[in-house]
Amino acid sequence: MSIKTGILNGVATIEIARPEKKNALTVAMYVAMADALAVACEDTSVRAVLITGQPGVFTSGNDIEDFMARPPGQGSEGLDSPVFRFMKALLACDKPVVAAVTGAAVGIGTTLLLHCDLVYVADDARLAMPFVSLGLVPEFGSSLLVPQLMGHRRAAEKLLLGDPFTAEQAVECGIANAVLPAGEVLNHARRVAERFNALPPGAVREAKQLMRAPQREQIEATIRTEGALFATRLRSPEATEAFQAFFQKRRPDFSKF
Repeated sequence: MSIKTGILNGVATIEIARPEKKNALTVAMYVAMADALAVACEDTSVRAVLITGQPGVFTSGNDIEDFMARPPGQGSEGLDSPVFRFMKALLACDKPVVAAVTGAAVGIGTTLLLHCDLVYVADDARLAMPFVSLGLVPEFGSSLLVPQLMGHRRAAEKLLLGDPFTAEQAVECGIANAVLPAGEVLNHARRVAERFNALPPGAVREAKQLMRAPQREQIEATIRTEGALFATRLRSPEATEAFQAFFQKRRPDFSKF
């Protein structure tokens, strides 16, 4: 297992710990993260959740080999897959979720930040959502939330062209709260998470619920729509070419489509 969890000083930490694979996420890791979020929500000693990666890498996104060996199914089956279980668990978490990001945050490594309450990024952080370049579509509500945050044109750069962006740009567009030196991000995020120990937990939960409520149904509906298209796209000739090119370490050729 490559997810480390623990509870200290009222903070439940979920650490993506697979540095030898650039913290690429497997099906088993999604299950572990979903379970950890559920436990944190049920544990009355937990006042906040902290999600982090390894020094120099948050996550490079899905482990493509593992993902293609066990892709999410289509229809309702796909929405019950481990990756969607994780998405639902993060959406359902009624406690503050704080993220500490260093290095690469690719694909869901960026989109999961849209559902955290407080996000701190290192000055070496590089975020990217290269779904279209893989023959896929955006996920985790990003097709709704990213244009809202950035405006359509800048969102098109990130979601259609897949352009990476810096920590400073993440703060500018509202995905992150602040940029810090890489060696300080985790400790800063933990200190922020521990601040909730001094606040009334019921009021915090209800305030978060009020902040999220106006868009909750729209976000859930968007995730379902994205998920259905994503599952269909995974089986498309374009995605097949993109993934074959990835494994063969060559540039994909989309000229025939």
